[in-house]
This record gives sequence, C-alpha cells and structure tokens, in this order.
Amino acid sequence: MPSALAHRPFRRLTVAWTFSNFGDSALYLTVAIWAKDLTGSNGAAGLVFLMLGLPVFLAPLAGQLADRLSRKRLVAAVNVVAAAGVLALLAVDDAADLWLIYLVTFGYGWVGYVTSAAQSGLLRDLLDDDDLAGANGLLTTLDQGLRLLTPLAGAGVYALYGGGAVAVLTASMLVIAALVVMTVRVDESPPTPAAEREGFRRELTAGFRHLRATPQLADLTLLLGVAVAITGLANSTTFAVVEALGMPSEFFGVIASVQGGGSIVGGLTVALLIKRTGERTAVGVGLAAVAAGLVAALAPSTLVVSAGAVVVGLGVVWAVVGMVTLRQRLTPARLQGRTSAATNMVLNGPQVAGTAAGAALISVVDYRVLVAAMAVTVLTCGIVLLSRRMAAPAAVTDEQPAAQTV
Repeated sequence: MPSALAHRPFRRLTVAWTFSNFGDSALYLTVAIWAKDLTGSNGAAGLVFLMLGLPVFLAPLAGQLADRLSRKRLVAAVNVVAAAGVLALLAVDDAADLWLIYLVTFGYGWVGYVTSAAQSGLLRDLLDDDDLAGANGLLTTLDQGLRLLTPLAGAGVYALYGGGAVAVLTASMLVIAALVVMTVRVDESPPTPAAEREGFRRELTAGFRHLRATPQLADLTLLLGVAVAITGLANSTTFAVVEALGMPSEFFGVIASVQGGGSIVGGLTVALLIKRTGERTAVGVGLAAVAAGLVAALAPSTLVVSAGAVVVGLGVVWAVVGMVTLRQRLTPARLQGRTSAATNMVLNGPQVAGTAAGAALISVVDYRVLVAAMAVTVLTCGIVLLSRRMAAPAAVTDEQPAAQTV
C-alpha cells in the first residue's frame, strides 16, 4: 500500500479525484456515440476526440492559472464550472445542436489541463518526496481501472436514458468532487509575489524554460516526447493489426482492456521500480517495455498480440509516472502548475500530429512497417536515456534562487 495513503489529506484528494475521473470517463466515450447517433457520421464522432485534444495547445494558460491562485479552491471552482458547462448538453436535441457538443467537449478538455496542473502543485505541498511515486502510481491505477469500467456505465446510461442523463451523472460527480476537495487540509505554497513577477510572456513560458534548464529533465522530456509522438501512429495501426488477426473490429476493445490491465499492474509496481532504480531509469525501462509490446503486435497470434498489449500498458505507466515524479521533485512549488502544463503540451501536442500522420500513412504504407518504426524509435529513445547516466538529483525548493530553477 502506498505510504501516501497514511496522509489523511491525500486520501481525501484521492476520493475527490476518483469522483471527477468517474465523471470524465463516463462522458468522453458517450459524447462521441451521441454525435454519431445524431448525424450518422463517423467523422462527426471523430471530431469529438479532436475537440478533446486541441486544448493541449492552451495548456500553458492553464498552468499560469494554477500558479497564481489557491490550487485547492481552483480545482473546486473549476469542477463546479465544468459541471455547469456539461449541463448545457441538456439543450442538445438534434444534429443542428452538434456545435454545442463540440464546444462543451473543448471546454471540458481544457478544464482537464487546469486540474492536472493544480493537482501537481497540491501533491507537492501535501507529500514528502519519497511519497510522490507511490501517490502518482496509485492515481494512475485508479485512472486505468475507471477507464475499464466507467465507459461501459456511461454507455449504459446513454442507451437507457439518453445523453442528457449522462450529462447529469457527470455534473453530479464533479460537484461531489468539488465539495470533497474543499475539505482537504493543505498548507499551500504561496505564488510568486506580484512585485517579483516577470512579463506575461516570460511567466507563461517559465515551465518550458525550467524543463530546458534542468539537465535531468531536458533530455528526458525530449526523448519521451519523441517516443510519445511516434506512438500516435498506433491509433491507426491497431485496427490494421486486428484485421490481420482475422478478428472483428470489436476486438479493438479487448486489446484496449488488456492494455488497461497492464497499466493497473504498472501503477501498482512503479513506486518499487523507482525506489530501486530512480525515475530516469524507470522511464528508460518503461520505454523498452513499450517497444517490446509493439514488436509483439507483429506476431500472427491473438495471444501474443494481447500479451504485448499488457506489456505496453505496463511500460507506458512506468515511463509516465517516472517522468511526472521526477518533474515534481525537481520543480519549485511556485512553478508546479506551469511545468506540469508545459510537460503536457510537449508530450501530447506532438502525439496529435502523430495521430494525423498515422491516419494519412495507413492507407499507403504497410502497417507492419509503421509498427516496426514505432518499436525502433521508442526503443532507441529508451536506450539513449538509459545510457545517459546522471547523478541522482536533489529536490528543488522555492528557497533556491530563481536562476537555479528557471
């Protein structure tokens, strides 16, 4: 059991996070189904996921907000605002209202970056450095577990009562999360005093500059960014893999489920891995595991492909939690929001391009070539990272001069 659970405030934050994540997972898939039912168009449904992805390019604004306000109150307020926005979906009646689904989805996507940035700072304020890996692993385990179960619940509610009922369910979860967050007792680190702040542009880009100026994070961010970008191809190649196995397209759901199972195992084991090897090595090992899982997708065996999906899920969590934990430890409290947002943009932004490239290439390039390219690229990133030995970094505090941290 993660040592972070010994802290009552963290337990409450976890409860709040679980409620909000339940609402998220129930809504995401359902709005795509809703768009499909209203229009009969796969493209209309696909645009829902685009609307969820585009807010990544506004992530720096979310980070700026998280570093300027009380993060606890910000998370609570944003959840309430998001609940109100989701309830706007009650006005959707036919295809003419599709724009409202897109608008709410885009706003909801950006809210996710606000809460992610604020949560990074709250965890750093709540927990000792030694507890961060276990806390991040636990939250990831809950996230993956909910992703396996709640989309089915959301789809079931939608099938029985319609999209409006799902909107009410999600809004209720968000309001409960907001109420629970307000009960969390935390001594929040204060933001940078107004008199000490730089111009808006430099403030907005401070997270990126911190990542670049911190040796242990600079190459790690670049290598992980390249690996994540290339795996955007998987959104297209997975269907080709399923087809090559002679399975129906619904088998995609099975692969996603077993990968989620691997992610749960990864969340439960990542703290031990980080304790024994350090965060950077955990990321490198995670990337190597992802590469191995991708290679398994080339096998003409359903069992081997499924086993590979488990390994991919395991490796993704090891890599991401290793990166997040190191970033939290090496970032002063006043920069947690902006650095979290910068990391999200560096990792998720290129993946959008990778997904678009995969959609364009899958019709002209053999899927096995694309899968092999992913495996080689991810493995290369992992090997380079593992070969770059650096001294174990010490945690950064706000008492250090700004020149040392930004």
